[in-house]
Amino acid sequence: MAYRNLEIGNRGAVRTITVNRPDKLNALNRETLNELALAFTQAAQDDAVRAVVLAGAGDKAFVAGADISEMNGYTPMQAQSFSRTGQRLMSGIERLGKPVIARIQGFALGGGMELAMCCHLRIASEKAKFGQPEINLGLIPGFGGTQRLLRLAGRGAALELCLTGGVITAQRAYELGVVNRVVAPEALDETVNALADQLAAAAPLAAASILDTVLQGGETSIDQGLEFETQAFALMFATEDMKEGTSAFLEKRKAAFVGK
Repeated sequence: MAYRNLEIGNRGAVRTITVNRPDKLNALNRETLNELALAFTQAAQDDAVRAVVLAGAGDKAFVAGADISEMNGYTPMQAQSFSRTGQRLMSGIERLGKPVIARIQGFALGGGMELAMCCHLRIASEKAKFGQPEINLGLIPGFGGTQRLLRLAGRGAALELCLTGGVITAQRAYELGVVNRVVAPEALDETVNALADQLAAAAPLAAASILDTVLQGGETSIDQGLEFETQAFALMFATEDMKEGTSAFLEKRKAAFVGK
């Protein structure tokens, strides 16, 4: 289908979803949130897609935040609905069952940082900037920023970023554990594409199980998480991919995973 605010592209088993509002620094309005939800649902349902790259159009921003011009006139009930729309989208990305990489080339602020944090991996240009500046607007993060930042970087970093509204560099985000890799701007696409290709070639059922196990285990006790891991590990032995992977290893050849 045609999207007003997104561009969708495929490269082999990798799908790229690009927020395409460069004149608004790719800010997230309600229409864009809804389009993203549909695009990720389609990616989840398409067996040919094994990894997703989420990007922002232009050089200045990944996503610079929520669309303030739209939010300015909200009533509390409308704001609650907007928050829940964003949170549903980001929880859906987090639970997609396929690896999602955020390609971050510029500003990832407010809703943009929240969108990046719900992705499974984040690759940032050295020029990228991160922050949760909602307090400067008399607001708090509404798309999961207080919760995912807490889990990624810890309480101190979450409180500092959310209470000060400050903007940090990509290197500082890396030091806090928010970003997986920081690369030169000219190496960003090459790095993201290589990682996406690697993830797309991996065993899909095992990848989905790893994503689920880490997500679920991170919200439970260590004993519950370990039991969840054991059950998921055992389940892999019922798959064709496990037999293919182990056979390929023993036969010293590259495995061809089919997702069964």
